[in-house]
Amino acid sequence: MWDFSVLMEEAAKNAQMQISPLRVRLGQGTMRLCICFVLLSIVLYASADNPFSSGIKFVRDAAGGARDMWRAYRDMREANYIGADKYFHARGNYDAARRGPGGAWAAKVISDAREGWQSRVSGRGAEDTRLDQEANEWGRRGGDPNRFRPAGLPNKY
Repeated sequence: MWDFSVLMEEAAKNAQMQISPLRVRLGQGTMRLCICFVLLSIVLYASADNPFSSGIKFVRDAAGGARDMWRAYRDMREANYIGADKYFHARGNYDAARRGPGGAWAAKVISDAREGWQSRVSGRGAEDTRLDQEANEWGRRGGDPNRFRPAGLPNKY
């Protein structure tokens, strides 16, 4: 039978004998330099464009984009202005897409879902859906939403 405690003690003695000369040769200044290098590497990795931080930013942008879409929808309902729906479609998509890829993704998903539902339920027809999607795409590509702004819409919007 092997006694693992004896083996572990011998391994620890051997490790100390091998590390001790290394510590003496390197000196205190080199050890500090190594620690600083490791800490700097950690900071650079944390601030770099790594997948983890990119994923968090995407989710944050998507949530902000969804809020932008909700705000545009709420404003459209509040304004209750005939002919202004294309403007609000473009504005919601524009605001969401300006947040970044996550915002643009949220705008596309929300717009496509709304138009898909609206074309099946409301009976407005394919032409209205096509024009709404044109306004959605215009806003997502960074086009000025005021292209679709009707005359007389209050400046509040």
